[in-house]
Amino acid sequence: MPAERLQKIIAAAGIASRRKAEELITSGLVSVNGKTVTELGSKADPEQDRIKVNGKPLSGPERHVYLLLHKPKGYVTTVTDPEGRPTVLDLLRGVAARVYPVGRLDYLSEGLLLLTNDGELAQKLTHASSHVPKTYLVKISGKPTEQQIDKLRGGILLPGQRSPLKTPVGKEPKPRSWRRSTAVKTAPVRIKLLREAANPWYEVTLFEGRNRQIRRMFEAIEHHVEKIKRVRYGPLQLDVEPGKFRHLTAKEVAQLKTAAGGRQPAPEQKTDPSTRPLRRARRDDKSTRG
Repeated sequence: MPAERLQKIIAAAGIASRRKAEELITSGLVSVNGKTVTELGSKADPEQDRIKVNGKPLSGPERHVYLLLHKPKGYVTTVTDPEGRPTVLDLLRGVAARVYPVGRLDYLSEGLLLLTNDGELAQKLTHASSHVPKTYLVKISGKPTEQQIDKLRGGILLPGQRSPLKTPVGKEPKPRSWRRSTAVKTAPVRIKLLREAANPWYEVTLFEGRNRQIRRMFEAIEHHVEKIKRVRYGPLQLDVEPGKFRHLTAKEVAQLKTAAGGRQPAPEQKTDPSTRPLRRARRDDKSTRG
């Protein structure tokens, strides 16, 4: 068969996601025919070449597994956690395949999380060009003005944030290794008022996936986010209890692959649904499900 990029071969074998496979390569943990490969973009033929990851021979491609999990609060969306907190993989009892989260929900957030060992699809879904819509129910502390919500709808400048540097696989972490990201402007966002109250609920649909984006957006207009629950991811709808999961149907997998093709988001409607009465907003919300 034709030679393919090493990170794609490793992801197809279910060893790691495409991004994690790149880290394995640059860390010197991958060899081809006995020679260590550290250059990204290197290619190999999985049928002809002897590929090893961390000294272990690479097996053939795994059968792809696609799971929809209802992540509860108090779990981290990683494979392991240096602080010893429970991870979403602890909830996947009975799943023999090594799957990885697609994107993230932070520790205090809950809702729909996709996990798979299909590295190619995971990369497409998380790539900035995919614009796969993700819908959340969000409870806010205090009541924003309509002008503030309109500001978020059109895109808002988020200041840079300080975060720890990632430690390459097999390396010792360096003390106080930090980086600061640059300020970025968010893409247009759909926001609909669901429940009028002193601490109202909104339905927020994003077309990109920046780190802690919803929390940072509302912090920028001086409102704290109390609760976040993701209820839709592209064609998928949250339909299992907290802590439970299910396998995707063949139809859902096909719809996900179509959604990952880079479709542009639809423009905002001129008549904003958040100005409608609460009863009608609830009815509209129900009509969008299924």
